[in-house]
Amino acid sequence: MQARSGPIAWPGFLFIGSGALVALLGLWSSGHLLTMLGLALMGFFTYFFRDPERAVPTDAAALVSPADGRIIFLGQAQEDQFLHQPSQKLSIFMNLFDVHVNRAPVTSQLQASVHRPGRFVAANRPESSEVNEQQSLWLKTESGQNVIMVQIAGMLARRIITYVQPPERLEKGERVGMICFGSRVDLYLPEDWKINVKVGDRVKAGSSILGRLS
Repeated sequence: MQARSGPIAWPGFLFIGSGALVALLGLWSSGHLLTMLGLALMGFFTYFFRDPERAVPTDAAALVSPADGRIIFLGQAQEDQFLHQPSQKLSIFMNLFDVHVNRAPVTSQLQASVHRPGRFVAANRPESSEVNEQQSLWLKTESGQNVIMVQIAGMLARRIITYVQPPERLEKGERVGMICFGSRVDLYLPEDWKINVKVGDRVKAGSSILGRLS
């Protein structure tokens, strides 16, 4: 089931409310700096937790981006959480100013969801895939393809939120969760997928096509 709360992702309301509380305390105590701080926090959290609609491609063979951000890795890697086999790996880094709502890259059924505690190394560093706190989602497409999506916490990101649970069916581009304050999403894909992006490309969750099933 999609978690949808309008233009703001629902986890943001607590943060926005905390900024409002600071502003109200400032008004109550005639503390102008405190009021300005509260208003600034409200503005930042409203921007950070924005959740815009996206036009999801209708091409059934298309793999869409699970996250907004920049491609920082493309190559071969071992997937050891579920499949224990070599895979194509694609990594997307989300900076503090990217939309942080994550979306399903393919129409699929969620087979498993596993949380692993860990460290909070900067998410654009290669070792973050191995040592950081993360949530791994095992997706199986209607044609039997296994796609592993990993939400990875970063240096500032201390909370991974997943909206979905097995054995839910997910539509391509459906919201599946978010990571708070700078983070990374890794995809592990079978060799059947032909990737058509490169390192350095900017992508948007749910709308940018990363590749197609060949």
